[in-house]
Amino acid sequence: MLRIGLTGGMGAGKSTVARVLAECGAVLIDSDVIAREVVAPGTDGLAALVEAFGRGILAADGSLDRPALAAVAFADDEARATLNSITHPRVGKRTAELISAAPADAVVVQDIPLLVENGLAPLMNLTVIVDVPAETRIRRLVEFRGVAEADARARIAAQATDEQRREVADVLLDNSGEPGAVDAAVRELWERRLVPFERNLRSGTVAASGGYRLVPHDPEWEAQARRLIARLWVACGPAARGIEHIGSTAVPGLPAKDMLDIQITVADLDAADGVRDALGAAGFPLKPDVTHDNPKPTADDPDGTDRALWAKRLHGNADPGRPANVHIRVDGTPGQRFALAFRDRLRADADLREEYLAVKRDAEAKASGLTGEAAGDAYYAVKEPWFDEVYRRLLG
Repeated sequence: MLRIGLTGGMGAGKSTVARVLAECGAVLIDSDVIAREVVAPGTDGLAALVEAFGRGILAADGSLDRPALAAVAFADDEARATLNSITHPRVGKRTAELISAAPADAVVVQDIPLLVENGLAPLMNLTVIVDVPAETRIRRLVEFRGVAEADARARIAAQATDEQRREVADVLLDNSGEPGAVDAAVRELWERRLVPFERNLRSGTVAASGGYRLVPHDPEWEAQARRLIARLWVACGPAARGIEHIGSTAVPGLPAKDMLDIQITVADLDAADGVRDALGAAGFPLKPDVTHDNPKPTADDPDGTDRALWAKRLHGNADPGRPANVHIRVDGTPGQRFALAFRDRLRADADLREEYLAVKRDAEAKASGLTGEAAGDAYYAVKEPWFDEVYRRLLG
């Protein structure tokens, strides 16, 4: 199933976005609802809160007085940590039960207020942030929820900053407009990205790339790569010796195809094969038809014909909104070393960047008007001989 993390600051309107996604067909798991369930009257969660914060947090009928709890639990970091230690494990257990009960082809949307604060974004296939400036959120809390301004500011200050949320946002939904204005954007997200992503994930299909057209360097590529790398670390665990952003999109200012390239370094190909299923579940299915890089002349293989030296595994992103190639290479092999050396030299050497860009422009022109394998063959027929020569310059 596809797991979507949904969050935003207090007053941002997560519930509105969650409602629209549920109307579209998502299975909604609301952490606030679960948080209430696990501290309902008669639960061990409520008993633990009373033991920690006193009976003053109870209403007359014995239920939890949430404003009274907030007044003491948000007073300082220690109190907040105590609250979290009681509620988070219980919320986590109930969440896992609900996820297990969802259909295998579900788009599961987890509405989690503290997703960023608790470092949960890498566990999701995609993170959606409802983005509203802090001052607007404070005004909404005061006007529509009756929260005292000082209390609203204290609660917002205790949460992640807008910048921290944007750092983990695969999708940023602007909900600062009039009520209902965000609905169309949510429905478009569902149709154009979430439904195809779920279908690709279930079928083990890599999302289509944008072809061989160069675009200006996008400053967001680096942040997008960091988000993918965080997910890849979770999927690979200790099998990965390193995970790095490589290729043209890792070189500031260099035009490139809108395709991120990530390299996972492993001890051997058995390790690469061992993480295949975990990568697939994380949204990065295997491309089984690619088993090696194009061999290049090396000191051990002057003719550049030994394919075994260039063996690798290639995965791709199932998310149609962010095409990416994930190359898994063995530590110390020519392909693994060249990917890093070439990136680093491009970053440092303006002349090489200009030389490479000229080659890329030529390759782009040769592929123009072609489709499928023919376009790829034309593109790489220009680039690969140049790569052979550059390899000798850098590592030969």
